[in-house]
This record gives sequence, C-alpha cells and structure tokens, in this order.
Amino acid sequence: MSTTFTVNDMTCNHCAGVITKAVKEVDANAKVDITVADKRVVIDSSLPAQQFAEAIEEAGYTPLPPESYQSVRAE
Repeated sequence: MSTTFTVNDMTCNHCAGVITKAVKEVDANAKVDITVADKRVVIDSSLPAQQFAEAIEEAGYTPLPPESYQSVRAE
C-alpha cells in the first residue's frame, strides 16, 4: 500500500534524509520516494499511515495527509 504526505516544512535534501531515516526506523523495508520541490513524501509499506505520520512528526516535521491517513493500494 502506498501513502502520500505533504510536508510543507521540508525544504531541502537534508530534510528529506531526516524524514527517510524516520520512516525506515518504523519499517526498514519501506520504499520511500521524496520530492522536495513538491514537498511530497510517498511511502510504500503495509504498515498504517498513522505510524509514519507520528515518526515524521517526531523527526520535527509536519506531515499533512491528503487522504486523511487513508492508504491507497498501489496498482
């Protein structure tokens, strides 16, 4: 399943690295695709989106879920 967050306070590649590390601490096998310019974080994992949102928040960022923490199945 894939979950997308908008992280408006992610401004650089360092921020992207911190967020990637936070996600990987929740699920080491998660696929993380980050686009800094669009402030978009896409996480492909079977774990609930809420766990990733909490990890991103703990890393100091504000994840905004476009889908209210609902996961969308990747096709």
